[in-house]
Amino acid sequence: MAGAHVRPELLASPDWLAENLARPEVRILDVRWRPDGTGRLAFAAGHIPNATYLDWHAAFVDPEDADRVLLLAPPDQVAAAVAGAGIGNGSTVVVYDDTASLYAARTWWSLRAYGLESMRILDGGYGAWVASGRPVSHAAHEPDPAAFTPRAQLRTRLTTGDLRSLVGSPGAVILDARAPAEYRGFEGNARRLGHVPGAVNLPVAMTTEPGTGRFEDGGTLRALIEGAGVASGRRVVCYDASGVAAAKLAFVLALMGHDDVAVYDGGWADWGSRLDLPVDR
Repeated sequence: MAGAHVRPELLASPDWLAENLARPEVRILDVRWRPDGTGRLAFAAGHIPNATYLDWHAAFVDPEDADRVLLLAPPDQVAAAVAGAGIGNGSTVVVYDDTASLYAARTWWSLRAYGLESMRILDGGYGAWVASGRPVSHAAHEPDPAAFTPRAQLRTRLTTGDLRSLVGSPGAVILDARAPAEYRGFEGNARRLGHVPGAVNLPVAMTTEPGTGRFEDGGTLRALIEGAGVASGRRVVCYDASGVAAAKLAFVLALMGHDDVAVYDGGWADWGSRLDLPVDR
């Protein structure tokens, strides 16, 4: 089917989640997040039954760099956070938010970078669950602690030095997930504005439907990806301002069957602050 996703098992519909809600190996993470710390209040006001709240920023961001860039946390920090949420090596994780899957995708990528394979993002997030007419819980769900063993997947995560070595390489496609104005150097918060030389702009906002937050159909996503010059078998690197939108773009690429996809950890917040690195506008 032209409109089908290549790997639909990476998504969970409200129907799928309702049917699998009570399976003991399924863990549901609510990662709705607010910069002012009130994400947990949104969870308390209503959430999917059996869901556990997880502050993705506290769980998956290295605290040594949290004020400047959102670098992935070290393995012991990630292991402790997810094990406390009841996630073990054999768990199937379903993650959702209410921001067009941005934080859900960052959670997906963070866990994937440490070897957890069985994960789904709830398509349309919390809004899709509510719109489906299914019940909402107000009870606190305390899962039994589990054991999670991090196994770093090195090709999923690039440092600034890694990306610098790929600039100009014909074997890699660099995708900038930011809005066009930031890509072109008209807006931004870093010391310098613009983009990594050779990077192609694929705004991540185009990958989900306005209003519903559901991922676009396979035909639309395929056209966006091919239009950015991504062909089957090529290595792809995604970046944005700080790694959140880049993780969502990496998820979209995986959803459409691209296996060799990495996120530049640090994003433009790091690259744009470095005067020794090349910039295009």
